[in-house]
Amino acid sequence: MKNNWFWLLLIVFSGSLFSCGNQSANTKNTELIIFHAGSLSVPLKMITHEFEKENPGTKVLLESAGSVACARKITDLKKDCDIMASADYDVIDRFLIPEYADWNISFAANEMVIGFTDKSRMKDQINSENWYEILQNEKVAYGRSEPNSDPCGYRSVMTTQLEALRKKDQSILHLLEKDQNFIRPKEVDLLGLLESNAIDYIFIYKSVAKQHQLHYVTLSDSINLSNPKLGDWYAYAKVDIAGKAPDETIQLEGKTMVYGITQIKNAPNPELAAAFLEFFFDPEKGMKIIEEQGQTNILPSFSATYNRIPKNLQKQALEIK
Repeated sequence: MKNNWFWLLLIVFSGSLFSCGNQSANTKNTELIIFHAGSLSVPLKMITHEFEKENPGTKVLLESAGSVACARKITDLKKDCDIMASADYDVIDRFLIPEYADWNISFAANEMVIGFTDKSRMKDQINSENWYEILQNEKVAYGRSEPNSDPCGYRSVMTTQLEALRKKDQSILHLLEKDQNFIRPKEVDLLGLLESNAIDYIFIYKSVAKQHQLHYVTLSDSINLSNPKLGDWYAYAKVDIAGKAPDETIQLEGKTMVYGITQIKNAPNPELAAAFLEFFFDPEKGMKIIEEQGQTNILPSFSATYNRIPKNLQKQALEIK
């Protein structure tokens, strides 16, 4: 009898271990890790909510940062990641391909604006032609994001540079020396400062301004980085950011604002990542939400990595010939 109890307990104990092991494995298999630009926080939260509803038991873990910072988490910190969505498709090309990712699909466009609230000083005077004068005013404080970590940061600098060239007035560049204590890691970090009235204005993407019900000044196409036909003009703007190695710098040229997305090569959950990307690109699912939240759908888009894109996603891209 004692022997029977011994074997019974052993079977139960072994079964518990097996069950726990399976539970741990299943939990891992149902988790998806996405690093993404701060400006995608609102639409991605909505997309993942719908994806989880359609795929019960799955859990999408969203981690927001400046796009360059997201890439460096993968390359420098070796953090686990399944998918990365960048506010600048070039960040994926520059930092992740070919070692950490095989392909890159551009999926949406955006534009720079100047955001503000009802409490912002001189809000009744600012417009698309005098915005830099208002921001230079000593009574006014403005914020922007860090160029070394966030595309919105270097795009803010580029917008200012292009305005100086457009107006043939180099004094406009003095704006970049002002209010440096209000520079933050990513553009959405500025929203709290703006809403608390610590600052009056921010450089921000139009989609983010709309999502957070901000007032905003629409800028000329010649400086807002939205017009594909002005690519040669945008390239006159140049910003140096920190490179991959210490003491290395990379010079970026202005270009049309385009978002990109990729699956990481050593994704912890490649099957779930592939399923999410199918959902994301669906015009009635993920991309519908992207459009509803203020960004322009540019699919299908040209990709230099077309031949390395998974077959089921190639319809979202165009081959460069």
